[in-house]
Amino acid sequence: MDKSVQITIIIVAAIFVLALIGYFMLSQLMPTNIVTGNGQAQIKAMPDIVAVYFNVETEGKTASEAKDENSEIVDDMIVALLKQGFERKDIVTQNFNVYPNYNWKNGEQEIDGYKASHSIKLEMSTEDADKIGEVIDAGVDAGAGISYINFELSQEKQNEYKAQALKEATEDARIKAESIALGLGKNIGRLVSVSSSSFDYYPWRLYESVGAANVEEAKTATTNIQPGEQEVNAAVTVVYKLK
Repeated sequence: MDKSVQITIIIVAAIFVLALIGYFMLSQLMPTNIVTGNGQAQIKAMPDIVAVYFNVETEGKTASEAKDENSEIVDDMIVALLKQGFERKDIVTQNFNVYPNYNWKNGEQEIDGYKASHSIKLEMSTEDADKIGEVIDAGVDAGAGISYINFELSQEKQNEYKAQALKEATEDARIKAESIALGLGKNIGRLVSVSSSSFDYYPWRLYESVGAANVEEAKTATTNIQPGEQEVNAAVTVVYKLK
């Protein structure tokens, strides 16, 4: 047999042996005697804020013209809201864009002016929900449109309920893992891993504009409506070594 062929066979054999050894060692290190528990939790949460979402859209021959007209409307709306007693931190920009408006002419696409779009969110306490009508008027009178209105959880409340939901989901996962282990005649040992697969919370929408915003419809939709409890969900997976 050619010497080079013999060397190749030896190298291949050595690689195969090393691979088997590596697989054996890895299989020894990997936890095979484990139990997994999937926990869920669902808690009730009372919304603490009302959020009114406005959208200001303007057009102009130039990008600067569209932007300046948009800024004027937004400034007028902010001044009106501040006069109603709201603070500047309660009025938050969600999104702002200036983009060209295209038209087709003679089979070619060309720019026909510019548009500016500004999405703004106003937050107020649910205790001030009776002011929604005045807020709507302030925005619309300045030239803004209404996108939608929600009952929501503030970030502080979200964090509070998230911690509670995840804690309860983790406890549920541990109890399930313990029960499975006992069913096998064993106990859970050390914790191998834990992961949070989800945390869900959805605001309660009071009003959503379809096409052109209807001011009176928006006011009617939010009149004498009290916030109901929201569902906050969490899911956690834990893995334990059996003993």
